[in-house]
Formats: sequence, structure tokens, C-alpha cells
Amino acid sequence: MKSKLIAVALLVMTAGAVVFYPFIESSATVKPVQPPMPQGQKIEVVFVLDTTSSMGGLIETAKEKIWSIATTLAQAEQTPEIHMGLVAFRDRGDAYVTDVVDLSTDLDTMYGRLMQFAAVGGGDGPESVNQALNDAVHQISWSQDPSSYQVIFLVGDAPPHMDYQGEAKYPEIVRAATDKGIIVNTIQCGDVPSTVAPWTEIAALGNGRYLKVDQAGGAFAVTTPFDEEIAQLSAELDGTRLFYGNEEQMEELNGKVAATERLEEIAVTGSRVRRAVFNATASGIANLFGDQDLVENITKGEVSLDAVPEAELPASFRELDRDEQEQMIGDLAGRRVDLQQRIDSLAESRADFIDDRVAEEGGAEDSLDRQLYDAVRAQAAPAGLSFEDGPEF
Repeated sequence: MKSKLIAVALLVMTAGAVVFYPFIESSATVKPVQPPMPQGQKIEVVFVLDTTSSMGGLIETAKEKIWSIATTLAQAEQTPEIHMGLVAFRDRGDAYVTDVVDLSTDLDTMYGRLMQFAAVGGGDGPESVNQALNDAVHQISWSQDPSSYQVIFLVGDAPPHMDYQGEAKYPEIVRAATDKGIIVNTIQCGDVPSTVAPWTEIAALGNGRYLKVDQAGGAFAVTTPFDEEIAQLSAELDGTRLFYGNEEQMEELNGKVAATERLEEIAVTGSRVRRAVFNATASGIANLFGDQDLVENITKGEVSLDAVPEAELPASFRELDRDEQEQMIGDLAGRRVDLQQRIDSLAESRADFIDDRVAEEGGAEDSLDRQLYDAVRAQAAPAGLSFEDGPEF
């Protein structure tokens, strides 16, 4: 049985906070109940995605599967910190040529942007692949960490325009990527013959792999009897978040909350379940709670209530007296433990159900999920990252 969920360290840490909370004499003397979780290596992934009309099936697949991909990455034994970004592209004359979403551990907000993309435009052959790649290499905030696994997945069905004057072309762009330590993979959707040669060359120049899927995206999807309850419990877990910060921080955090609420409103159950599965991994905690969650930071001993300016506390929280505030923190911490345990149990049953279905399908060897996993496993090994459990579906 593959255990992909609930970082034990987080669970023990939060449970410890609940146990010891009544014995804390004051918030000014809050002490760590567990050492902070060690920071893992970084995985930085940017998807360069053709969003023209012919890519409708793949875009919908991406909306469905981005959380599974994140969970697959999070399965590395070294507990990596997952950063994702996106460069959507079309062509000159369309509504936009490129639309860049920078790397972030806040996958809720990134997913919110992905949900806004629809397949429109194109239809005239080559697309602005060169500009999209150039933006992915030069407009994305790649870290300078030499130990991180940095990778681009170029996804599309049409070749690049090589006739635009004054525009950098993919050979020099990909060289710039490899000089930075970024691997470039290509995923061709469909069977356009003129796409094969440039996609193969880009992958070869980028020390990556050329992958191929059908026009619909080639992902393997399974609905299980546990999905609805997991999605509901995940929404309840979101409700335990208690963000705080200055005006600028709260503006960003309110955007994250809005993205989550929008996700719960319009995303299909499968996406919400896969998000829950990712959030329950050690790597997913950064997306779920970020670094400005009052419950998380107090129970981990990283901050005390007395150290937080009153103006930076949530408005409703400020209305409580100190005993009520401490009680609320303890109650929310306990609620999280309960929800996480229930999600973990259901998700293990879900994993077993999916494993059986995958076995019936012969391992889903031709799926996009398997191809991505195999590429990541091989490419991340030199960075010291090891994967053993196979792809998350």
C-alpha cells in the first residue's frame, strides 16, 4: 500500500500543540512543542502550455491533473518544496501571445489562474513557441539554488514560428536554459507531423525527453467511492486557516482565500480530491497554510500572540479576549488533527482502489502520468531526489 499522505511530523507536531496548549501560561511564553520540519530541496516546474483552440482537451486535462502531478513530485523521499509556474501561449494576433504565472508554492492561486484559461485562437499552423520558451527561461523567478531540480515542460501540438524577425529562436533559448541548469522536456499532443522534429530537437538540446500523448491529454483518471467525502473534509480543513499579517500580506492572502473558494465552487470533484491529497503531503503544507497562518505558526512555536501586532490579527479574532484567543487556537489545532486523520484514512482507501484499477489497465504505461513520472524520476536523481512509489493518479 502506498502511503502518500499526512506528514507524520506535522501530525505529531499539531497533536502535541493540542496536548500541551492548556499548560502554556501565556502566549508570550509559547515554546516549540516539536522542532520545525526540515526544509527539503526545491523542485521548480514550469509548464509552457499552448492554449489555442486545438488544445482544449489537454487544457481540461491539465486542470484535472495538475494536483496529481504536484503529488507525484511530493512523493520524493527528501520531502521537496514544490514550486510551480505557468506560461500560457498563443500567437501574434490572438488575445495574448504569452501570459506568465511565476513560480510559487501557492498552488491554489496558480490553479486559479489555470482555471481561467480556455482554448481559443490559433488554427493557422505554427504558434509563438519561441517567445513562450524565452519567457519561461527569462521571465520566471528561478532560484539560484544549484541543488534544486528545475524543469520546463513544453506542451503543445503545433511547431514554433521560425519566421518572426528579431525574435530569439529555440536553439539559443534552450541553450540559455541549460546554462541555468534548467531541463527542458517536450510533450506533443496529437499527430501533427511538422511538430515532431522541433519538439524532438528542443528536448535533445534541453537534456530532456520528448513525450507524446493523444490530443485529449492521455491522462489516466479514476473516480472512487471516497472522493466526495475527501473533498468535503478538505473544504472543512480550509476553514481552519487563520491568516494574519500586514496590509500587503493580507491582500495577497485574501487573494489565496478567494482562489480556494473559487476552486471549491467550480472545480470538479476529482480536482478537489487531488488537491486534498497533495495538501496532505509534507510538501503540500506550504500550499495549504503558507507562512502566515496563526494556528500553524503558534503550534509550531514560531510566533507568539504577544509578538503579533493587534492590527495584523484577523478582525474577528481581535474581538476576543486573550483566553478566548488561546482557546480558539487550541480548538482549531485539534480540529485540524481530526480532519487530517480522517482524510488520511479515506485517502489510503482511495489509493488502494486506484492501485487495483491501474493494475487492471496494465499499469497505465502509456498515460501522461506515467511518462511524466518516468522523466522526473530520471532527471531529478542527479539532484539527490529519489522516487519509488510511481505516479499519483
